[in-house]
Amino acid sequence: MPQPRLSDFALLYALEASVRGLLLSAIPLAMYRAWGEGTVVSAFYLAAGTLSLLAGLLVPWASRRVPRGRLTVAAGGLFLLAQALLIADDPWLLPLAILVMAVGTVTIWNCLSAYVLDWVAREDFGRMETRRLQWSAAPWTLGPITGVLLLDWWHPAPFLLAGLFALLFVLAFLRLGLGAGKAVGAARGRPLAFLRRFASRPRLVAGWSFATIRSCGWWVYIVYLPLFCRETGLDERVAGAAVSLTNVLLLLTPLMLRLVGRLTVRGAVRLSFGAGAALFVLSALASPVPWATVALLLLASATLVMLDVCGSLPFLLAVKPSERTEMAAVYTSFRDVSGILSPLGAGLILLVAPAAAVFGAMGLGMGVAWAVAARLHPRLGEPRPALAPPGSAPTPAGPPRRG
Repeated sequence: MPQPRLSDFALLYALEASVRGLLLSAIPLAMYRAWGEGTVVSAFYLAAGTLSLLAGLLVPWASRRVPRGRLTVAAGGLFLLAQALLIADDPWLLPLAILVMAVGTVTIWNCLSAYVLDWVAREDFGRMETRRLQWSAAPWTLGPITGVLLLDWWHPAPFLLAGLFALLFVLAFLRLGLGAGKAVGAARGRPLAFLRRFASRPRLVAGWSFATIRSCGWWVYIVYLPLFCRETGLDERVAGAAVSLTNVLLLLTPLMLRLVGRLTVRGAVRLSFGAGAALFVLSALASPVPWATVALLLLASATLVMLDVCGSLPFLLAVKPSERTEMAAVYTSFRDVSGILSPLGAGLILLVAPAAAVFGAMGLGMGVAWAVAARLHPRLGEPRPALAPPGSAPTPAGPPRRG
């Protein structure tokens, strides 16, 4: 079979992003309209996060028994099934659709990651990630507001369009003919077997915690901003428009990466968490003026994008080359753990307080991450000086590089 190109993988990621981008704000709005209670919606998302975590841990096991290509196609089929459940517009089928989407998403991401390890050279991983973000920028930017507008126009419309993208994803994958893939270490992964080693390494735990808190921030912004708009009488489309504006920043990630080089990893992580903490807390305090809260949350989302760029580096730079595959299996659980913690915490808060209190709690969580990030090494991520050969003259030390 021909060697797949980076653009082939970027297309698959873009089609997957097109499905989820359309549903990003449409599903929460449909849930709020069907159930009316934020606590109920949080409970459903909590169940989805738990199932997604379990499914993610089972994917390596399943890939040893079912060819990876079939798993990928089956996950695309789950996307299509979820759209059918959403089109039915039944209050009890909506949470089932969320569960099906959660399993499909985690399966697709695990399988695509394995294919990238199969076919993309290590030195091209950076180019692959940049290409993925660039190709996915438009779906994540246009999808949320488009989904909300289509939902207001005709309830089945966003789900029919998402189903079309899901079908295109399956067809594009089959066209590549990747099959079962190569035998890589990830296919043998048993994430639970490495939890003890992971827990004994403070830098790994800190890096995983940063990723989890960042992901919780996205949960709060995407899921609970629509609820805030409903509570305060703002047009529900405001939330979709805000999320779409945020995703425009994905086009600026190359510039953000250059900023990380100037600030150092520790500086960029601390700046992002510190600014995010302040903005989330201020957004809660400004809730009597709803538009001010929306504006502050929009600014806070820029810090989340910055953390998308630099937040994973403390973990990745702490992983030994011999354990990257195994620790990656542990690391990716942050998405599912945040999918459990966010609705659980928000659901408890909503029992006694309005949605704005969820933003304040998120700010406190980011403040904790800001404090922990102070313990990162100040030169984390900078290249180490090469060791001189025995007997050679020592090289004079120059100023520390920050680029």
